[in-house]
Formats: sequence, structure tokens, C-alpha cells
Amino acid sequence: MDGKVAIVTGAGTGIGKHTTLALLKAGYRVALAGRRLELLEEVAAQSGAGERALAVRADVADEDSVAALFAKTKGTFGRLDLLFNNAGAGAPPVPLEELTLAQWQRVVDVNLTGPFLCTQHAVRLMRNQVPKGGRIINNGSISAHVPRPNSAPYTATKHALTGLTRSTFLDGREHHIVCGQIDIGNALTPMTARMGRGARQADGSIKPEPTMAVENVAQAVIYMDSLPLDANVPFITVMASTMPFIGRG
Repeated sequence: MDGKVAIVTGAGTGIGKHTTLALLKAGYRVALAGRRLELLEEVAAQSGAGERALAVRADVADEDSVAALFAKTKGTFGRLDLLFNNAGAGAPPVPLEELTLAQWQRVVDVNLTGPFLCTQHAVRLMRNQVPKGGRIINNGSISAHVPRPNSAPYTATKHALTGLTRSTFLDGREHHIVCGQIDIGNALTPMTARMGRGARQADGSIKPEPTMAVENVAQAVIYMDSLPLDANVPFITVMASTMPFIGRG
């Protein structure tokens, strides 16, 4: 993996942070993207990767910000081999009829429009570089398959992201660009730590849910990108083995 170039969105915390650290450890050059530059710089410093880590303040929901991110990555590293569309947002867990349009729109902007904008710029870069091609991995989530209670905006965008993954995989063929999706269930991060104390279930009850080490996600991303571009993992699920997803609990 030495010398490959990646962009990771939402790289300052959680899954993005740990995936970035794993990529840098594997020898990648990584552009860390996120809205809070200080967190990105902390991750870069923690990695000890020096100039192989590039922290870039970016808002994936803003077209000009995304354009600047990709321009800086190209200007610094010269190419792009991997895009991990990881940045995400949620809405308050209230009944869908109580959501405001602004709350709905923010989730759509970050979780769907953001990956679309990043994918556009990645494709433009990958199809014109030498050698051309690359890989795009979308963070789909278990919510790309089934919802949690009161999660309409998040679930809807993750279902839609599956469509973007399929379309990108198809449309990228002629340019040697492949696209896959990693659907993650209960990776232990500060955001999901509350699940160990109790999460609302479909029957309205509150029950603790098992979690798994977030490093498992990072290793899955590296595996997906370890394949040559004539092979691809379109969809992969990495989840806590006993979480309530398979079967009925």
C-alpha cells in the first residue's frame, strides 16, 4: 500500500479517525477532511506520519469546499487512489411528523449530497490521472438495510447511498473506477457508546446492545482497497456478532 493516496471524510473522530490511522500505518498518504481542523491535526499528529498526513478543513455539503479539498489533495499528492465517503450526520430521534424541514435537509446534505459531490470530484480526478482509475468506498451503515425507530432522515439517506454506490460502480467501469459500500453495525465510538447502556428497540423497549472494536472497520476498508481494480467488494457488512440485526434479535 506504500504510496497510495486516500481521502477520508469525517476523519477527525470515530470510524474516520481510526480508518485514517490504519491507512497511514499501512503506508498510504492521506488527506484528512472534516469541519474541525483542530481534530484533524490531532489525528495527523497521533499517526506520526509526517507529510503523508494532510489535514484539510472541508464541509462535504458545500460544493466549493469539496472542490478545494480535491484540488489540495491533487496539488499535494498528485493523484487519488481511494476515497472513503465516511462523513455523516443524524437528526434528533423524534417521530418523523415532528421533524423540521431544516433537520431533514441537513441530513440529506451531509449523508447523500456530500458523497455525491465527493464522488463527482473523485471520478474527475481518477479518470484523468496516470495510471487512471481508483476505488470509492461509501459508509452505508446497517441503516442501509433496516431502520431504527425515529430515524427516517438517516435511514432514507443510507438507503439512497446504496443506489449511489451501485450507479458509481456501473458508471465508473470505463475509467477503471470501482465502488463498494461498507455497512457497519455498532462499532464502538464515542457516538455509539450509549448503546451499551441501552438503545430503543422496534417494540419500544430500551435494551443494551453489544458493540465491536472500531478497528475492525478500518481493517475491512484496507482489505477492500487491497484488491486490484479488476476485482471489487460491492457490499460488505461488518457488525457486532450478536447485535439485533440478523433474524429477530
